[in-house]
Amino acid sequence: MNRSGIAIFGEVLFDCFPDGERVLGGAPFNVAWHLQAFGRSPRFISRIGRDGEGDAILRSMRQWGMNTESLQRDGQHPTGRVMITLEGGEPSYEIVADVAYDFIAGAELTELQATTLYHGSLGLRNPIARDALSRLKQNHPGRIFMDVNLRDPWWRRESVLDWVADADWVKLNDDELVRLNGERDDLPAAATAFRQRYDLQGLVVTLGERGVLAVAADERAYRIEPEVNLDLVDTVGAGDALSSVIILGLEQGWPLQLTLERAQEFASAIVGRRGAVVDEATFYRGFIEAWELGL
Repeated sequence: MNRSGIAIFGEVLFDCFPDGERVLGGAPFNVAWHLQAFGRSPRFISRIGRDGEGDAILRSMRQWGMNTESLQRDGQHPTGRVMITLEGGEPSYEIVADVAYDFIAGAELTELQATTLYHGSLGLRNPIARDALSRLKQNHPGRIFMDVNLRDPWWRRESVLDWVADADWVKLNDDELVRLNGERDDLPAAATAFRQRYDLQGLVVTLGERGVLAVAADERAYRIEPEVNLDLVDTVGAGDALSSVIILGLEQGWPLQLTLERAQEFASAIVGRRGAVVDEATFYRGFIEAWELGL
């Protein structure tokens, strides 16, 4: 049962390391995973290959209780991959092109009935996937939450700003704000101007270890800083954790300040674990009880 009507559109992939380790991820998938753990049963819309990695994704989703009805299979293109190589100890990333999620087929999608539609920008690098999202947007009466992920060379400023203009809420980091805004103004002023220019209900700017800034239609700026003594393991997926709780807060009608506090709290817990998602229900239980989600 889809309790909240949240739809998540975009990439699911494996991060592939030189030692052969594979880690399941992709920003939309990570957001959907967390929302499933919080009992929201999102509709995850993506495409995987008819290969071993696609089978592994399907198994993981089913084991986590996720709905797989909108997960398309592709016999011509492989499941998404990011190839990670180490040069002088520093990682470099190749986001493999022409993979299954680039070809999400609009003709295979059923009508969208959602209160929130989430999408990123990486999953829109191919015109076929862009067309599929456009179809979903056409009859979508709910909010659109856009998560900006500028990954060179897979983005064009004009296209990203067009998607921003279609959105109600946008999340990006401070560097991405500068790259899209074209100016290095005072951060709160730049965020406020950007929100006004694109008539957004809210803009969320992540600041790494400095926390998060948000500006909303009430013209207020909200700022949350993380705890100083975090048990940091890695920061992979911290932004996706933040997005999932912001969407949850919008669905639940929480005040923005409270939503940001809870989002930062959850993101701070995620950076204390290896990887972007956690496959232990007990990890989420404390948040569910504290936030009175009523599962």
